[in-house]
Amino acid sequence: MTCERDRSVLLMIDLQERLMPQIAGSETVLRNARRLGEAARLLGVPVLATEQNPTGLGGNAPAIAELAERTLAKNFFDATREAGFDGFLPENRPRIVVAGCETHVCVMQTVLGLIRRGHPVTLVADAVGSRTEANRDAALARAKAHKAELVTTEMVIFEWLETSDHPRFRETLRLVK
Repeated sequence: MTCERDRSVLLMIDLQERLMPQIAGSETVLRNARRLGEAARLLGVPVLATEQNPTGLGGNAPAIAELAERTLAKNFFDATREAGFDGFLPENRPRIVVAGCETHVCVMQTVLGLIRRGHPVTLVADAVGSRTEANRDAALARAKAHKAELVTTEMVIFEWLETSDHPRFRETLRLVK
């Protein structure tokens, strides 16, 4: 199943400024999450974010924070367990496209929580990170085993576009090049 833009939400998990220097490949993770966020904004896909214990870990990286329409502060690793999660996702947009950190902790637990709640989950493999590649890779394999769909940033962007005739095609294409 493809990521239809009118049925998708982009959820960026814990891309916090203080955490990112510890993440393997953090520049790539942030760049791809940013490209997803910019494409989502151009194409009318809601952009939501979470921050793990922001009083202790600080806020999301500015490049991410400015794209999020709403940000959920959380202490549970699984964002779906936070009291504020109910009503956080927009209605009539069942597919959750996920980017963020750390893949094997907050991303993984939130993905499992979303799947338990009946959401189809698209996990953007090149827009997630952990302190070690082994942890990231194990989490991606586990997410796939639980029926999360693994994709890349460009796959999502082009699926949201659907056609080169889209009126925002050229603007969106600049994010890919």
